[in-house]
This record gives sequence, C-alpha cells and structure tokens, in this order.
Amino acid sequence: MATATEPQQLSSAIISFTLDGNFPEGASALLAVSETDLGPTIAALDKAKVDIEAEIHTINEETKDDISSWVKNSKVLQEDIVRSKTIANEIILQSEAPEVTGEAIQDAEEKADFLNREVQYSQQMHNVLRRIQHVNQLLAEVEQASRERRVLDSLRLLEKSWAALDDVGVSKTTRVMRLLDLRAFELKSDIHQVFDHVWKTLVQIDTDSGKVAIYNTREDEKMSLEDAAIGLQAYKEVDERMEQLWHNLDAAVVSPRMNALRSNSAGIKVEGDVLELAGSADGSAESLLSDLEQILTFIAQKLPANLLQPLANIMMSDIISKLTQEWLNPAVPSGLRDLDKFQALVSKMKGFCEELQRSGYTGLEQIQDWASKAPTIWLEKCRETSLNSVRVNITSGIGESKRVEKIERQMVSIAEGKELSRTGAGAVADTNDWGDDWGEAWDDDKANEPTTEANDQKDAPGGDDDDTADAWGWDDNEDGNKDVKMEEEPAEKEAAEADDGDDGADAWGWGDNDDAKEDVKQAAEAKKATEIPEEDDGADAWGWGDDAGDAAPAPAPAPAAPASAPTSTARKTRPSKAKEETRELVFKETYSISSMPEPVLELIFSILEDGAALTKDTDEYSLLTATAPGLFSLPTFVLALFRAISPHYYSSDAGGNMFLYNDAMYLAEKLSDFSLAWKQREDLTPRARSMLRIDNDVRTLKSFANRSYANEMSLQKTILHDLLGGSQSLAQQDDKDASIEAGTARIRNVAATWEPILKRSVWSQAVGSLADSLASRIISDVLEMSSIGQDEAFSIAQLIALATELDDLFIPSKLAGTAPVTDEMPTTAQYAPNWLRLKYLGEVLQSNLNEVKFLWCDSELSLYFTVDEVIDLIHASFEDNARTRGTIKEISAKEPLAR
Repeated sequence: MATATEPQQLSSAIISFTLDGNFPEGASALLAVSETDLGPTIAALDKAKVDIEAEIHTINEETKDDISSWVKNSKVLQEDIVRSKTIANEIILQSEAPEVTGEAIQDAEEKADFLNREVQYSQQMHNVLRRIQHVNQLLAEVEQASRERRVLDSLRLLEKSWAALDDVGVSKTTRVMRLLDLRAFELKSDIHQVFDHVWKTLVQIDTDSGKVAIYNTREDEKMSLEDAAIGLQAYKEVDERMEQLWHNLDAAVVSPRMNALRSNSAGIKVEGDVLELAGSADGSAESLLSDLEQILTFIAQKLPANLLQPLANIMMSDIISKLTQEWLNPAVPSGLRDLDKFQALVSKMKGFCEELQRSGYTGLEQIQDWASKAPTIWLEKCRETSLNSVRVNITSGIGESKRVEKIERQMVSIAEGKELSRTGAGAVADTNDWGDDWGEAWDDDKANEPTTEANDQKDAPGGDDDDTADAWGWDDNEDGNKDVKMEEEPAEKEAAEADDGDDGADAWGWGDNDDAKEDVKQAAEAKKATEIPEEDDGADAWGWGDDAGDAAPAPAPAPAAPASAPTSTARKTRPSKAKEETRELVFKETYSISSMPEPVLELIFSILEDGAALTKDTDEYSLLTATAPGLFSLPTFVLALFRAISPHYYSSDAGGNMFLYNDAMYLAEKLSDFSLAWKQREDLTPRARSMLRIDNDVRTLKSFANRSYANEMSLQKTILHDLLGGSQSLAQQDDKDASIEAGTARIRNVAATWEPILKRSVWSQAVGSLADSLASRIISDVLEMSSIGQDEAFSIAQLIALATELDDLFIPSKLAGTAPVTDEMPTTAQYAPNWLRLKYLGEVLQSNLNEVKFLWCDSELSLYFTVDEVIDLIHASFEDNARTRGTIKEISAKEPLAR
C-alpha cells in the first residue's frame, strides 16, 4: 500500500509543479527520487502532455480564422517593418557616401513616399479593424440583451450597431461586411420574435368567445405596452399592426354587436383590462351607441396615444359607415310616429360624438353631420319612402278595378231642366229619374225643389273641376241666377294648360317662381281671350274630325239641341227672362278606377296631416318644425312620379290609358275637394292652411289625364286608319266590305273594352269620335272619286249602310242602362258630327237627279254638304247632258239652309 502511494504522490507533485507552479508543502516526507519508481510519473507526464496538446489544438481550431488573420496581418506588418528598416539603412548608407547622385536622391524620395503610404495604409487598416471589432462587440451585446428579454435595450443596441456598421468605411460587398450585416439581420429577426411574443402577451383577442384583453404590463413580462408602441415604430409596423388589431377587434366584439340581422345580440361588459360580449342587448340604436361608447372608450384608455390615432384612422370609417347605413338610417321614421324615439336617438348621437372626442378620436364628421342634419335626413326618408311606395304600387300593375261615383249639383232653369230630362246629359244617365222628378215637376211649377240624378259631365277630359259653374259655362250673377257664357274650345284649353307648365321641371317642383307663373297665367288668359271664336263650333269643341290626335272630350251638352242639327254641343244663349226660376239639378255618374289612386291619396293626405302637425307651436315636434315646408311640397313629387312612370305600366293592360285618364281625374277631383275642405278646417294653424298648394298639381293632373285620353284616341284612330286601308282609298281596294267590317268590328271591340271603364258620357264621346273618323274616311274617299258608276254607287251605299250599323251603340236606353223604348232614335250624331253627313251621302248615291235636287232644295242636304260638293257628286254620278246641267243650275240658284 505504501509502495503504491509513493510513486503516485511523486507524479502528482511533479505535474502540479509543472502545470501550475505549485510546490508540495510536505516535500520532506517524500522519498528520494532514486528510491522511487518513476514509471507512473513518466506516464502521468505523457498523459498531461497529450491533454495539453489536444486543448491547444482545440483552441487553435476555434480561433484559427481570427489567429490566422492576425498572424497574416502581423507577418505583413513584420515584413513591412523589415523592409522599412532595410530601406532606412540604405538611405543612411547613401547619405554617408560621398558619390551620391541625383538618381539616388530621387529613388530615396520615392521610397520615402512609399513608406508614408504604407504607414497610412497600416493606420487605416488598424482603424477599420478596430471599428469591425466595435461592431462585433455591439452585436454581442444585442444578443445578450435579447436573451435577457430586454427588448428595448436590444433594439437600441441594434440601432447603434447599424450606425457603427455604416461608419466602418468599407464596401458592404466585402466578405467581412456581409458577415456582419447577416449577423445583424439575424439578431433583428430574433428580437422581432421576442417582441411579437411580448405583444401577443399584452394584447389578447379571442374571436371565438368574443373577448378582448389589453394589459399595460404583465408580471411575467418586463416590457410594457408603451414600450411595445416604441418597438412598433422601430420596426415601422404601426399601421400593419393596427390594421390587424382592428380586424381582430371587429371579428371578436364589434361586428357581432353591430349585426342588425341578429334577433338577439349580446351586450358589452368591461371589467378591468378585459372587454367581452355578455348578456343581451335590446336591439335599439340607442343601446348600440352605449355599447360602442364602452368599446371605443376602453380602447382609448388601454392603448398608448401614439397607437390610438393610427387605429382610429383605420376603424372609425368602417364603424361609422356600418352604424349609419345599418342602424341610424333605418331608425329614422318615415312619419311622425315614433318621433320621440328618433329625437332621443339624435340626442344620444350628439352625446356619443362628444364622448368620443373627449377620448381622443377624430374623423367623426359624418356622424356629427348626421346628428346635426337629422331633420333633413328625416325629410329625405319621408320622400324616399313615399316615392318608393308609389313606385311599388304602380309596378304591381293596375290591380282590381273599383267603381266610383261622381255627384255634382247645378242650378238650371225650367227650360234647361225639361230639355235635359229628354236629351243631352239625360240620354246617358245612369238612372232614369228624369221624367218623374223633372218633367212633371217643372210642368206643375211646384214651389219645392225636386232633385234629379243624371250624368255628371263636368270632369270629362278638358273640364275644370276647380269651378263647377265654369265647367257648365255659367257665371254667378247678383240675383243668384246663372249667366251663360261661351265654352272655350278644347284646343284652346290644351294650349292654356300647356302654358301652365306641365313639364318635367314644374312637375318636380324645380324652378318655382311666383312671378314667372303669374306672367304665364296672364299670357294664357290673354291668348284665350283673343283666340276664342265668336261662334262656338260644336265639332271643334268636341274634338271631332281631328285625325292627327283627339282633344279630350269637353263638358257635356246642357241641354242638347234637336237631333236634326249636325252639332250642338254647348249652350250659347240663355232664356231671356232675367229672373227665370231655377232648380237644383244633381248629376250622378259612375266609372271605374284602378287600385292605384286610393293608396296615392292616402299617402298624400297622411303627408299633409303630418305637415300640419309640424306647424303647431308645441315641443313635441320641435326637432322637425323646420321641415314643414318640405313636407308640404312632397305631394308634388309623389304626383310627379305617378305621372312619370304610370303610362308605362298602365299601357300593358287593355284600356290602360282610359284607366289612367280616370285615375288622374279621380286624383284631381279628390285633391281639389281636400284642398277646399283644408282651407275651412278650424283645427289647423293659419300657417298650415296657407302652406297647402296643390292647386297647380290638380291642374297638372287634369292636363295629364287629357293627354292620356288623347294618346289613347290617337292610337285607336291610327289602328282604325290602317284597318281601312291606310293611305289607299276605298275605291282602289279590292275588298271594300272587309275593310269596313274590320273598322266597325274594331270600334265595337274598343267600345266593349271601354264600357266598364269610362263614364257613359266620356264613353259616348270617345266611341263617337272613332265612329266620326270612320265616317270622315268614307266621305273623303268618295268625294275624291272622279267617276262613280251605278253599280259602284250602290256598292258604296251598302258600305255606308254597313258602317251606320254602329247606331246600335248609341241607343238612348242602352246608354242610360234602362229598358228599351219603341222607335228610339240613336244619338250617334251628337257625338259624331259627320254621321248625318255620311247618311246623306248614302242617300245621294242612291238617288236620281230629281231626288238629289229635292234633298238640296226641300230637305236638309245643304246643312251637311256645300253646293260645290253636291255638284261634284252629280258630275261623278251622272252623264253630262242638258238635264244634268239644268239640275245643277237649279241647285246652284237655291240658297243653302243656315247652319
């Protein structure tokens, strides 16, 4: 045991002394070297040598690049130093030699310059190496700070390293610069990962559970949210991070809370650093504003100021747009109902904007304008809703028709009453009370005033419902009787109505100017005064014989003249008795309207009632008081839209234009009655009574109705013209009978279509106008014939007989809807001024010379034909001989009957 220990002690002592220089304290206890086995000691020394060599090799391998670089540089420096010493010694030797030449001096100077440059290079190299070493040291410090989660320190050091790297002064394409730059980039990525982890720790959003947590600091993190904001700025990621933050916030809490389609939305709860969806909201806009205020205030309190503004720039536009379109605008009522809620919403909106401004938000101009312009927005909502209601109703089609009744009372004289009981308006009455109530009453001269019901002709196209007396051609005098005045012709009425300005701009209420309107009105009145003829031509007054387009039918005859006269459509004189006794006459007539007028009237009346409520001096509607004028102008827009789009949708139905005529006249009548009643209401304020201005709309509606009627008549006459051969004369057609049959069949079909739609008086006028067009066409074609043979004359007479079968449409009992009467005379001639002319033409074509002369001299042919026309017919039908010339001479000498 002792022998084994002694060599081991010796070897340990020797190795410790060799490596560390330690001398054993108990050296005296060791045996002499000669007496000890040195084998273990030698083996231990060999092993220590091998270990030291291996460690040196490892160190050399690790520092090989740096050492080799330094060694290389050292060798270069050593060589430079040796070379410099050699050059210096040569310079000394040359300076001591007496045989120095100029070339040697020059060579010495060049060597000295070279040495200076080498020294400068060496100094520059030393500086570059020192800067590289500084950059490398900074990068090491960055790495150390990143490991210790000192993110801001690492960012600052990294920024310093970038600045130092730029100051090295060596091209970055060199290997050492590329390596340093790569290391700096890797460290930047490492720091970003650390920073990203810290940001996610401080800002946590769970979109699935609707939870948002924003912490300023956390116990397990040294970095605060303010430091995170600095890091975002350093990495230039503020906008990107804020956009991502907004998308997460929107998905987690904002969109679920602002989803207007959800029936049960969750509310908002804030506890400390956590915001989440909780409970339920009532679904009102006020509740949403309260929750949005909590969300935005929470974000403003938790986020640093330098992050709030970039986030607000991104999210406020989305929030405001969705808030306005999906919540605020739908919450605007279209009337006065729920106005208290609307006013509360506006007040809440103003408070919401003020709170957001205090929290530091900007970009609130849109919702601030919405709150400040709430009355205008409400008015626009009313306009939009009203116009859309009209549009939807019209696009759904005419719908189911409805029968309505028009009743009007007029004061007429005894003679007028008796005449009306037999002819005129009584011929197309819906009831048959004329004989019982009028004929006997007037004959007995009873003191009481019986009432008779007949067709009301007043609101036929071209009439003026504003003044019932004017519609019948009467003016009130001082003693209560009626003075008869001349009726203006429809053509003049059309011109006057056109002068009233029924164009697109006036229809929509644009460019209103009271002075301009007054000038137009005066000009129209002056025009009518100068253009109304002294004698009223019945054909012109009724718009007959106008193939280019029908004027709307004028007021009905009151009373009608004898049937033998070609036209007698308006009274031109009144009884000479100054104070002739008058009685009240009740005109009643029914017609059909579509399903459209009633909704339009209900809408207009509702709008006007709301406008009247806004004029009251109460606090209930104080927010919307200023919108009253706009509300009163809204009916004009409603009616303008009706006129603009209704022709398209009405035209798709059979008789659509006539329905449109009825609907427009019905609207005008009801609006006129409403206007009169409005001005007499005592529950309205004076301001409300004065703001109602629908008289122009009434006139425009009547003009529109007349145009609809005229358009339909023009269309039907064009079709009739084509069925009769178009521009080809009947004489040139091979199948004249087919043309006439097609024309009469068309008239009967149209008459059947119009019969359930129009008033009987208007129906009579419209169908009569078509019959008159047929008669005019036959007459004109016959008069243009230069020669008419006997067979041809008979054929034409047959055609005329076929055409005049339309008389069965105008049987008085049929028009009145009463039982047939024996030997009734058709009243076709009252509505077709060329009808008797056509019949007389048929008689002329079937007559010999004596009969033609009798018709002219002793009958009424001269009432319907001129002497030249009769003579032309004689020349075309008879041979030119002495007898013919004698007959013509006698006809020429006979004065025609006065028309």
